[in-house]
Amino acid sequence: MKLLALETANEQCSVSIVDENQELFFQLDTRAKAQTQTILPMVEQGYAQLGLNTADLTAIAFSRGPGSFSGVRINAAVTQALAWSHDLPVIPVSTLQALAQAAYRLHGLTAVTAVLDARMSEVYIASFQLNEQGIMQAVDAEQLLDYQQAAQVAQFTLVGSGSALIKPEALEFKDIMATAQDIAQIARVAAQQQQWVAAEQALPVYLRDNAWKKIPEQGKS
Repeated sequence: MKLLALETANEQCSVSIVDENQELFFQLDTRAKAQTQTILPMVEQGYAQLGLNTADLTAIAFSRGPGSFSGVRINAAVTQALAWSHDLPVIPVSTLQALAQAAYRLHGLTAVTAVLDARMSEVYIASFQLNEQGIMQAVDAEQLLDYQQAAQVAQFTLVGSGSALIKPEALEFKDIMATAQDIAQIARVAAQQQQWVAAEQALPVYLRDNAWKKIPEQGKS
């Protein structure tokens, strides 16, 4: 089994290639909004380093949102294009779940409320707990809420860019960001159980209705 994992939903870009046991390739570009220029070259670099191509993959995993509108859209589009080209299944992974997985990977946290800044005085939020397979699983639904509402539904340790927005004292884990490593970790377990979908179902999740109309209000290009 070989999986390609892509993460562009957080205004950065990372690529991971894993097999059933280990990470084979990882690269991260932290420059904001450089995804369109870097995602495919990074994939090609991984292929070249490992002597692989898309046809050798079992599936492609991607962060499907919620997150940066443009970043989520890029991730879904690249995943669809690669998967369609070789009739591969895809594994959509929640950006909030990936953030929770990063909190476990980096700090060993096993119960977190993942919170991402959604702009316009709102956040994306959901809570997660670690299961026996070492994967953070949702214990409630993903929501788009204002700061006050979000503070009321937060269950566990706050992590992510929206943490201090809903609780000003929640500073310790506000800088945690998910990467393709976290997408790959979640997707590996899903792939072993063949929990995937066809390429045409590699759809972005925004949570906000008519997100494209509100980009200027969010300060995004």
